[in-house]
Amino acid sequence: MKNRMIKVTAISLSAALLCGTAAYALTGTPKAQETAPQAVRLANMEQELVKDETVYVLTAPDGAVQKLIASDWLQNNLGEDRYVTDSVESDEQLPVRLAVSYRLNGAPISPEELVGKSGKVTIRFDYINTQYETVKINGKNEKIYVPYMMLTGLLLDNEVFSNVAVTNGKLINDGDRTAVVGIALPGMQESLGLDQEKLELPGFVEITAEAKNFQLGMTVTIATSEIFKEFDETRLDSFGSLDESLTQITDAMEQLLDGSDALHEGLSTLLAKSGELVQGVSQLASGANALSNGAGALDAGASQLQAGAAQLQAGLNTLNANGDSLNQGARQVFDSLLSNAATQMTAAGLSVPGMSISNYAEVLNGIIASLDETAVYQQALAQVKAAVEGKRDEIAFQVRAATEQEVTAQVTAAVQNEIIAKVTAALREEIAPKVTAQVQETVKEQVILEATGMSKADYEAAVAAGAVDAETQSAVEAAIAQALASEGTQQAIAAAIEAQLHSESAQGLIAAQAEAQMGTAEVQSLIANTVAEKMQSEEIQSLIAQNIELQVEKAISEAMASPEVQGQLTAASEGAKAVISLKASLDSYNAFYLGLRSYTAGVAEAAAGANVLKNGVDALRSGAGEVKNGAAALSSGANTLKNSAPALIDGITQLKDGSKALSDGLAEFNEKGIQKLVDAVDGDLEGLTQRIRAMADLGRADRIFENQEGSVKFIFKTSEVE
Repeated sequence: MKNRMIKVTAISLSAALLCGTAAYALTGTPKAQETAPQAVRLANMEQELVKDETVYVLTAPDGAVQKLIASDWLQNNLGEDRYVTDSVESDEQLPVRLAVSYRLNGAPISPEELVGKSGKVTIRFDYINTQYETVKINGKNEKIYVPYMMLTGLLLDNEVFSNVAVTNGKLINDGDRTAVVGIALPGMQESLGLDQEKLELPGFVEITAEAKNFQLGMTVTIATSEIFKEFDETRLDSFGSLDESLTQITDAMEQLLDGSDALHEGLSTLLAKSGELVQGVSQLASGANALSNGAGALDAGASQLQAGAAQLQAGLNTLNANGDSLNQGARQVFDSLLSNAATQMTAAGLSVPGMSISNYAEVLNGIIASLDETAVYQQALAQVKAAVEGKRDEIAFQVRAATEQEVTAQVTAAVQNEIIAKVTAALREEIAPKVTAQVQETVKEQVILEATGMSKADYEAAVAAGAVDAETQSAVEAAIAQALASEGTQQAIAAAIEAQLHSESAQGLIAAQAEAQMGTAEVQSLIANTVAEKMQSEEIQSLIAQNIELQVEKAISEAMASPEVQGQLTAASEGAKAVISLKASLDSYNAFYLGLRSYTAGVAEAAAGANVLKNGVDALRSGAGEVKNGAAALSSGANTLKNSAPALIDGITQLKDGSKALSDGLAEFNEKGIQKLVDAVDGDLEGLTQRIRAMADLGRADRIFENQEGSVKFIFKTSEVE
């Protein structure tokens, strides 16, 4: 039902969506409309206006709103003139929002990072309905969301995307591009109060594809509640009798299923007995032909018939006397065949109940069913699961040991990094004063040289000798102070400190001190305590439990794929074929056995008839001509009946197969149609009716946007990802 609804709606709206998308792609803004002069608009402001508004929502590739543009169509209360306002931006709260997420090979990724990459891409459109009202349903306050239909469309370049699939949508491929149209009804599942396990309404659109050098054009999503305004609320009045009707339908389906099963069983019996009918018809045709030939001879030599009748009487009496022996011998052969069949199947490892002529078919059918691949597979699976479960403790021990080893390595690395950081910081504090003094001395040398042209030693000697005036000394000291305080000097000091820290000797000293601290009892105790604490954490325990289950499932899968189990499945299949062939052979002999019994019964009747025949030969001679004509007619009719027998068997077979298809189809319709409908309603038709009525009322109500009541629809345009 859900797929049919999606298909019909998508076909009706896809043309409008694609046309709107094309117009928007060409202009980048809503289609231009003539704007009424400002004076005209002001002159008509006092009239009652009806507003038809389209809100364009320009978003980033992930659905984040970047800009809103409201385009309004206003009509006065006279219905004569229409005026269009200028498009304006709005910050009003949107009643529905769009969120687009991306995944590459199963991992989340931003659209910017996805550009140019290749792999399996998943693009999911989620829709959030934020507009609802609280309504009393069966005396309880329930949220009923304004019914919005979301229709999303985009075009995928076939040189970039392949193997495209869509959930809750439709694909159209013209060779160069694949058009994707998806539909969703956000909030309707909650509004109708339907159990998602029983009946799921579409709430998202998800696209998967193989991408090469990913890039994506814009996408367009239309959000509208207009289609719900056409809902005929009077149809809800007929829901009152639906509960009783569903009960009647369920009872009727049960009776119909019972009747279809009985029909199939009856036709199966008829088909099984049709072999006897064909054999009897064949015997009748043979006898009729013989009777016709005999009647002709009777007409020519009635006198010879009397002698022949005597011989016939004697021969038939002899055959009749041997009939019981013949039947008994055939029965002994049948019993021997059944005994040999049971011996062969027992030797093959099969359990065979006692078989007789009357029940052998039922017994063999049961054995064939037990050798079905599905039944054998389930039996093998149960044995494998039991064996693996017996090793669960061993698997759990291995998983815990591996996890503890990994946690220990992580904790040790973290503690070691912390110790190295502390040792490095201590060494930095130790060497910083010395390195700072060296850099500052170098800076002073450079400043004095640039200011006086003298080395620092010569300058200090000149100052001591009184050869440098006070003004020059003040200037030099100011220059030195400025240079020492400059950012370049501070960066040089920091760089020199880092160079010292990263020297081979410093790194060796840091490593040696860190290793020494790592070997202390205190640090080792800290590591052990931290590992123990982490091992008892909920996160690690949950991870261990998950890994145990994964290892158990892996062991089961490997065991089921083993040659031993696969050999069992193959052997079961071959055994089923052998038993089917054996049953066919026994069925063939059973047909012979039943025919023989019919034959001996016919001989007994013929013998009795021969006695009567002999006594009536004289009367037969007078009516030989009539017998000849009647015998010819009987022969013709019997041959016609014989020739029609195969068509009769084919008809019964087709009728039997048709009855089976009918029974299976009724069962499937009951399970997937009637029962799913009953489960979805769940006995609360009154509550469902109230919810539908409330939702229809919200769908028909005019929405408010930009401080004006009227019809509103929203068009979301995501920007390109390239």
